[in-house]
Amino acid sequence: MFRVLPHIILTASALLVAGCSAPGAGEFNDPYEDVNRSWHETNTIIDRGVIDPVSTAYGTVVPDPVRRGVSNVSDTLSLPGMVVNDVLQLQLGDAVHNTARFALNATLGIGGLFDPASEVGLEERESDFGETLHVWGVREGAYLVLPLYGPSTERDAAGLLVDIALDPVGHLLGTRERDLRAELKAAELADTRYRYSDLYESVLYESADSYSQMRLSYLDNRRYALGVPIVPNEGEEEQSTATYDIYEDFYE
Repeated sequence: MFRVLPHIILTASALLVAGCSAPGAGEFNDPYEDVNRSWHETNTIIDRGVIDPVSTAYGTVVPDPVRRGVSNVSDTLSLPGMVVNDVLQLQLGDAVHNTARFALNATLGIGGLFDPASEVGLEERESDFGETLHVWGVREGAYLVLPLYGPSTERDAAGLLVDIALDPVGHLLGTRERDLRAELKAAELADTRYRYSDLYESVLYESADSYSQMRLSYLDNRRYALGVPIVPNEGEEEQSTATYDIYEDFYE
């Protein structure tokens, strides 16, 4: 059952989001807004009561070099999954690039604790199964807010599940090692939350409508990252959506 799960998810997601049209400038498809707003409020409460205090304590107590090292290890362990998606997208140059980055950081970087690959121009080229679905022609689908995870879409939510199921590193690790990897990822997210707390909180707590602001920011930046052409609405000029992606680390 575990082996066929990605195929079941892929088929279901393709049927679910088929037929959606290309987005116009600032357009969004949010038929589940009431439920999404409820989860947004819940996520906000959790952030204020748990995530923010924990990330602040982590960032205050743990020295910056140690936090960076932990985040580097977590990033290195995610590279094999990106390589799988690069191959599925036929982006073989990116696959070779990310493989070389993984090999260099896993060896000379002492398991990813350090990042010598970036120093020689082998920066991370991100990829995920949501992008793979996009390359294969699956449409974006409706906007979703996932518990704890935050902003997403039907396509990206399906892609997230497939990424978890297909993760090469996850299949090689034992239970104890998988738990350790989850802890590394949690530490990485706590570090990111701490480093960008002002930016994050300005959107989440200082916006007149933080739900609408996060929805707009997420969809615009995700579409820009995927190279989706934005179709101008009637009477509007085509606009670039090249804005800073505050969700790149928070909701990857």
